[in-house]
Amino acid sequence: MSVTVWYESVLQRYVAYLADGRGFSPNTVKAYETDLRDILQFAAEKKVADFNGLSLEVIRDWLWQLSEVGIAKSSIARKNSAIRSFTAWCFKNSFISSDPGLRLRSPKLSKTLPKVVSRSSLKVIFEKLETAAAKNEPQAIRDLLLIELLYASGARVSEVVGLNLEDVDYSRKVLRVMGKGSKQRMVPYGEPAADALDRWIRLGRQALATETSPPALFLNSRGKRVGVRQVYGLVAALTAQTQTGVAGPHALRHSAATHLLDGGADLRAVQELLGHASLGTTQIYTHVSIDRLKSSYEQAHPRA
Repeated sequence: MSVTVWYESVLQRYVAYLADGRGFSPNTVKAYETDLRDILQFAAEKKVADFNGLSLEVIRDWLWQLSEVGIAKSSIARKNSAIRSFTAWCFKNSFISSDPGLRLRSPKLSKTLPKVVSRSSLKVIFEKLETAAAKNEPQAIRDLLLIELLYASGARVSEVVGLNLEDVDYSRKVLRVMGKGSKQRMVPYGEPAADALDRWIRLGRQALATETSPPALFLNSRGKRVGVRQVYGLVAALTAQTQTGVAGPHALRHSAATHLLDGGADLRAVQELLGHASLGTTQIYTHVSIDRLKSSYEQAHPRA
């Protein structure tokens, strides 16, 4: 059965709704569309001919098949969320007579603490970056600023590479970032990041910019906006050379939050900095800090 027989036009309407009506990021929209195409093709192979045939049993069979091939629980949870959102929208728009997603339960996820780059590892990383940037090579100056801003602001990698020149308030040392759901927020950065930013604007960016360059804060060697994958590669290469081991840009966000809480920052202030909609999301970092406290206590207290 052709996969376009019964669902293509509706799926495209839903994808447009996610992008325009919900304000989801392009990456999130793409992930949802990929998951939905997967289950709808699965349903088509099961001889489902219309949306009313997208039953709870079909959805559960699809999820079970994914679990059998070793898909991570976190990925299954996301796929579960995608199909529940889709069936709810279909029901609201009268494409189905009942919503099977209402009876679909999300898999329980084991709570894992986020990876944190230690202060000693960060010291090694910044010393390496500073040494390279001292040669005034544009890419090295840019890389130093990328890591400085990721750690200083606690912003997501997509938010940092999405920055434009106009999003920087130099006098107040704050960045205007575009978070999830197209929500803007202001995040501060400190003196080391300010120094790296000044060096990048004066010496680095203008060396890489071309007549067709976008107004992006960060440019690659071709004068285009730096991509998320490039930053992932940079952070992974830097952390691989430390005791922390290979980690991605999100580890710097985790580190910023954890080190702020270790230093006595208010939990709600950290929530605002990170752009979390729920305080519960931010609270995971308190567990990281408590674990560190317990470890220090057990090592240092004579009656631990």
